[in-house]
Order: sequence, then structure tokens, then C-alpha cells
Amino acid sequence: MNETYIGNVRRYDLIYKYYRKYPSKRALGFCCSRQHAEEMAKEFCKRGVEAVAVYSNADGEFSEDREKAVEKLKKQEIKVIFSVDMFNEGVDIASLDMVMFLRPTESPVVLLQQLGRGLRTSRGKEYLNVLDFIGNYEKAGRAPFLLSGGKSFVERSAGDYYRLEYPDDCIVDFDMRLVDLFKELDKKSLSIRDRIRQEYYRIKELLDDKVPTRMELFTYMEDDIYQHCMKNAKENPFRRYMDFLYELHELSADEEIVYNSIGREFLSLIETTDMQKVYKMPILYSFYNHGDVRLAVTDDEVLESWKEFFNTGTNWKDLVTDMSYSDYKKMTDRQHLSKAKSMPIKFLKASGKGFFVEKENYALAIREELAEIAEHEAFKLQMKDILDYRTMEYYRRRYDLSAHIFSVY
Repeated sequence: MNETYIGNVRRYDLIYKYYRKYPSKRALGFCCSRQHAEEMAKEFCKRGVEAVAVYSNADGEFSEDREKAVEKLKKQEIKVIFSVDMFNEGVDIASLDMVMFLRPTESPVVLLQQLGRGLRTSRGKEYLNVLDFIGNYEKAGRAPFLLSGGKSFVERSAGDYYRLEYPDDCIVDFDMRLVDLFKELDKKSLSIRDRIRQEYYRIKELLDDKVPTRMELFTYMEDDIYQHCMKNAKENPFRRYMDFLYELHELSADEEIVYNSIGREFLSLIETTDMQKVYKMPILYSFYNHGDVRLAVTDDEVLESWKEFFNTGTNWKDLVTDMSYSDYKKMTDRQHLSKAKSMPIKFLKASGKGFFVEKENYALAIREELAEIAEHEAFKLQMKDILDYRTMEYYRRRYDLSAHIFSVY
């Protein structure tokens, strides 16, 4: 990304040209990296416009502490702050009269946060100029909808921009040709796949550019998009999350090792194995073994994981229908083990695509071919994430079903 924005003299000239074209006393530019912010500040200073770069752990020639930079901008000791992820939210400079989009973002939420830095009212402030150098015009048509009170990009379709009602003292004035462009862009509604990817990038930015785990993706995903995932198995990232990340070039080097091994097939199996009941989870957790992955589990190891799982919270309710807690507590180890062997262990051997096998003196085993990759830390993290997500998703579905039945009766 940096190659596009750094060392590009024609781009520097273009940005400076349009900065000078529109009057500004206090401007904020959003950059893609520390080096990008440093270069932009350097280029503006070279052209006679006092500017600084603001980013975390600043130590560059043109960098400045955020609070000091804000004070200097307010006092007009500098004219521009070039920032990296430091002003998306939480910091107000009400007197800003220019915002420059100098970095791309897949997230409309982040775009709106950045735009919002310049939309604060201030004594003597009459306008805000927004200079977009990275193609956010494709999202610009959403601004009227949001300013009129809309809550979600995904819920809207092409509409009449002339009839939208805005808050008092809020004026939105687009060239008529732009309104036509917005309508054309509106017609190109996002596919399910695009909506999911857009949401993924929003959550990644929310996590400070960290690749979200399955659990984090579920935790922060908008519910309407999550429901789309559940209804569209082909596009559901939770069913084969490593494939999803691979397509987005988001796998780490360690994860790529797992992805290009037999480990991927095994992880895909436990992501997609049928789970009308929750019984398979404690068996799979017994193999995971709190991060010290086993290739075979004894009766005692199965029993320990089984009881640990069903003793957690109210999980015991899923062991036998209509069983009381006192009856559950009376169950013997033999009864627990019999339940484990007669259902999940039996089904894993039958439907586990050959990964789950019998082994003498063990309750269940995994194919020896997984031995090497099972020692890999990235494999263990993926396995844990899958088990946690699938357990959580099972109980989410059970809760939703229980709430529905309760509301009917």
C-alpha cells in the first residue's frame, strides 16, 4: 500500500494543489502509515505550509505528540495534522474546516468517524471542505442517508435524495450530476459476499487492525449480517474460516503452514460437523486438552472432559431431556461414559471422514498423520477458536429456540 502513497511526487502536487484551492485554517489528513504521515508533513512543510505527523509512539522528524499538535492547530501555529488512526473517534477539534481522505478504508463506519471529525460546529466556522483522494466518492452517496437519521448502510436502497429530511441547521448540497451518480451506485447493491467482507474489515479496524478470530467476528458482527451468514452456507465464513482468510490474504505465515497441511481438512471437519446436540464438543475438547493436543484419549480422559463440560453453568440440561439437576448429580461415571460412547464417539467414528479411528486401550483416536501439525501453535489456536465458537453458537441457537417456544406458549 505504501508504494502508492509514498514517494509519489505527482500525488503530493495534486494534494497540495487542491489544499490551496480551498481556503483552510485548520486541516486534518488521514494517512495509511507512519511513513505516509511523515512524508505528507514533510512535503507540506517544504511547500511552506506548517504541518506535523501524529501517530502512536511518535519518533519521526515531523512527528508531534497528539495533545500538543491539537493545541498548535487550534492556535494556528500549524495548519495541518497528518494522522494515522489517532483521530477516528474520541478527539474533537471543532474548528476543523478541512478533512482530507488520504488512505483507503473498507469500513463505512470508520469513514463516517473520519468525516465526523470535521462536522463539529464552532464559533465563526461556516463550512467544512472534504478532499477525497482515495475513491471514497463510491461511499459518498451514503452521507445524505446517514445525516437524515438512517442507522445502517445495508438497509437502504436507491432513494430520492431531494426528499430526505435533515436536522436543523444541516445543509447537504450535492451537484445534480453527483446525485445521479449516487443513484447509479445505489443500484449496484452489495452481494451477501461483499457485505460479509465489508463487515469483516470493519471489525478488523475496530480491533486496531488485528485479524479477528471466529469468536471476535461473531461478537462484533452486526446481527442482520450474522443472520445472512447463517442462512447462506456457501458464503458463511464461520464454516471454513481459514479459506475465508486465505481468499483475503489475511493468513499469517504460521497459519499458512497449517492451511497447506492436512490440518486444514481436520479443522474444516470440526467446523462443519453436524451438531444437533452438543455432545461432540466435550469429546473434541478432550483432544484439545487445554492446548496440549492429544492424538488419542482414554476412557478416563473422555470422562474428565465430559464432566467438566456438563458441570459448567447449566450445560447439564442438554445431557438428557427433562432431567432435573438432582438426577444429573446422581449419574455415575459409568453412565456418563456410556452416554459419551453411545453417541458422540460413535458418530465421530462414523462421520469423521476417516480422521477419528479406533485404537487399542483408547476410547477414540485421531489419525497419526496429524501428529506433526497438531504440535503447531497456530493449529492449536485455530482448534480452540472453532470449539469455543461452535459451543457458543449451539447455545445461542438453543436460547433463540427456547425464547421462541416461550413466546408462543
